[in-house]
Amino acid sequence: MSTSAVRMDGRTWAMLLVLCGAIFLEGIDVAMLNVALPSIRADLGLSTGMLSGVVSAYVLGYGGFMLLGGRAADLLGHRRVFLTWLVVFLLFSGLGGFATEGWMLLVSRFVTGVASAFMAPAGLALVTAAFPPGPARTRALGIYAGTAAGGFTLGLVAGGLLTSLGWRWVFFAPVILAALILAAAVPLVRRPDGPEPRTGGFDLAGSLAVTGSMLLLAYGVVRLEHPGEGTALTVGVFAAGALLLAAFAAIERRSRSPLVRLGILRSPALVRTNVTALLFLAAFAGFQFLMTLYLQELRGWTTWQTGLALLALGADVVLAPTLTPYLVNRFGNVRVLFGGLVVAAVAYGLFLPLGIDWAYLLMFPILFLIGVAFALVYGPLTMAATDGVDEREHGVAGGLLYTAIQFGMALGLSAVTAVQVAALGDGTSTGARLDALRAALLVPFGAVLLAAAVTAFGLRARRRAPDAAAPAEPAPSAVPSAAETAG
Repeated sequence: MSTSAVRMDGRTWAMLLVLCGAIFLEGIDVAMLNVALPSIRADLGLSTGMLSGVVSAYVLGYGGFMLLGGRAADLLGHRRVFLTWLVVFLLFSGLGGFATEGWMLLVSRFVTGVASAFMAPAGLALVTAAFPPGPARTRALGIYAGTAAGGFTLGLVAGGLLTSLGWRWVFFAPVILAALILAAAVPLVRRPDGPEPRTGGFDLAGSLAVTGSMLLLAYGVVRLEHPGEGTALTVGVFAAGALLLAAFAAIERRSRSPLVRLGILRSPALVRTNVTALLFLAAFAGFQFLMTLYLQELRGWTTWQTGLALLALGADVVLAPTLTPYLVNRFGNVRVLFGGLVVAAVAYGLFLPLGIDWAYLLMFPILFLIGVAFALVYGPLTMAATDGVDEREHGVAGGLLYTAIQFGMALGLSAVTAVQVAALGDGTSTGARLDALRAALLVPFGAVLLAAAVTAFGLRARRRAPDAAAPAEPAPSAVPSAAETAG
């Protein structure tokens, strides 16, 4: 390899580290805020509804604008969109740190969610464009996915530490990190050689329809957390969201420059990937929330102790960039994905008989097992999201994946909350609260079982594929790429 080629490779990997920093920033930002909510309420005197709105505002911004963000990245250029919205993220996270009233937090979190909706698909597209299909892309996406997953888990620990210094640091710390990432991104993140961004319009009617639909559906999911409050309104919100989604599909069929080319949804592998992502992240987010309640409210642990206890979930930070790419190159995306879902089902099942006096030494190996499952699942999902998709549509494909992830997390939180509230009823004793929490633990267990069933269809499709169009004598030394094994 020439000196220039080595230098080019070094620059590419340096760019990957910058993009990893950005996706880590998004994950840690969400996790840290969740830990700081009680302190924010105590300081600003926020009502329960306003505090819930602070969390929901991010979900609405992220979920509502993700598809538009993916399309904008494909049309305007992935680098331009990534850098522009990184600046927006920095500015509005800082606004949250200076907030003196609830509405300032709402605006900050909503716009921060919108910024993440544009940054995430642009960042994923930059990674896939920089690394050609094969072992290099598999390794790069493994590192990228592991960093993203690490943000969700390490954010709990960081949030506990920063909140002890003052809840405003939960907003200021991302500003500092975003500024460092921006300083490195300007010289390092460049559009790799490849297809030019697509030309065409934004399909304004389609953009309005799908954004309105996503906003309504996200709001409906958030309302599920309070099953007894305005059931008719919740049903109406979901119905309105579904109608706008149907209108969006009709618009896209007639549009000359569709926001989402409907043909991309005809891929069974792509649909399976997004459904699995939604179900798996619903299970993980719901479980993480329930464990936080269990450790803090039933066991009386501090925020800092809870964050350290859940650090076992961060096993994916080490395994995702090391073990997962090797397994994917050896066995293929679908097999690794299915294995990870089985591991997750076993781990969630082991937590179903949770007791009030379980020692942490008993919980640690199960939590570690969930971290292993996350490493085996999240990476292959990220790899499969753009598999077989034209590079000029990688932004949209990334938008679909992150929309599924965000809706999955919101749905998981809402579902476990609704089940817990219904199971608890009027009970107030420790035993009743533990029983309600056990009932809610069935949600992540059931969601991951359903995700495994969906992925099993991919295993069947992969076994049939060689019979349909396999080479007569495959080279024995060939290593299957992610593109060849995503099923």
